[in-house]
Amino acid sequence: MDMRQITPRYNVSPQINAEDAQAIADAGIVRVICNRPDSEVPLSHQVKAIEVAVRAAGMDFAALPLTHQTMTPDNIAAQQALVDSADGPVLAYCASGTRCTVIWALGQAGKMPVDEILTTANRAGYAIDGLKPTLDAMAERG
Repeated sequence: MDMRQITPRYNVSPQINAEDAQAIADAGIVRVICNRPDSEVPLSHQVKAIEVAVRAAGMDFAALPLTHQTMTPDNIAAQQALVDSADGPVLAYCASGTRCTVIWALGQAGKMPVDEILTTANRAGYAIDGLKPTLDAMAERG
């Protein structure tokens, strides 16, 4: 497992395994968010299998599968609500952690300076600088 902290409340990682659930709980995570569609993974890594393991380890679980086409304002708000309503730190996972970082970044547009969003993502190992024009436009719209 390659969990990377974006903020004190928001962490991302590539695909997790059911066997990772206890280590994730031991790291202080209270909610796991799956941002990966089932169509991308074998049965052993689909939402239901991971959800069972996560809940058995004592954490909350939510699924919000994302693709480039589904990075909509509604899904950005839904992801933010899942993070904000958690009683502690959250781990969001996808194939590499990039989608989870991108949706976080989109949710910060207008709340944080764009350069700070990009620097924060880069510190965690996610170079999303190509998103700068989109973030700038979103920040301008408020």
